[in-house]
Amino acid sequence: MITQVVLASGNKGKLKEFNQVLADLKVTVLPQSDFNVGDVEETGLSFVENALIKARHAAEVTGLPALADDSGLEVDALQGAPGIYSARFAGAGASDADNNRLLLEKLAGLPAAERSARFRCVLVFMRHANDPTPLICQGSWEGQILEAPSGENGFGYDPLFWIPELEKASAELAPEQKNQLSHRGKAVAQLKQLIAPYLK
Repeated sequence: MITQVVLASGNKGKLKEFNQVLADLKVTVLPQSDFNVGDVEETGLSFVENALIKARHAAEVTGLPALADDSGLEVDALQGAPGIYSARFAGAGASDADNNRLLLEKLAGLPAAERSARFRCVLVFMRHANDPTPLICQGSWEGQILEAPSGENGFGYDPLFWIPELEKASAELAPEQKNQLSHRGKAVAQLKQLIAPYLK
């Protein structure tokens, strides 16, 4: 029975979200930093490839089942950029504020109708490093890019991501509401269904 899973990330925001949504499955999600696992180079050209690379690395080093998330923002006016480079859009070691600033610069002057975007998330769960059938779950969340940040919650591009039907930015949502609606929330909902047999 699986009770602990290592998250192939050091992102505190993601760790908190995963522990919230998986709490009822009695699984503890631990950051790879607890095991001195360093980041592996993301050499894939897609979210799926990068998530597989990260999960396999974490499982290999820790010997635990591993969960990896590769997610990002796709902006239609930028041909899907920043995409897999979302976390390092403004360069290696860029902060959320740096990435948001660059995104606003690149979209300067564009009307709302041309600022469509979506968050994408691919989750990979591997029982061990040589798992021949990893679980792969995907989710997306449609919205638009604002002209200025709004809200204090979330992380990453949340302050710039506008959800038209709610008339709110992602960073204005309570964590519980975001977890239900978001790209990651949708992917995790899939994961919860698929992972349940492994936890018995």
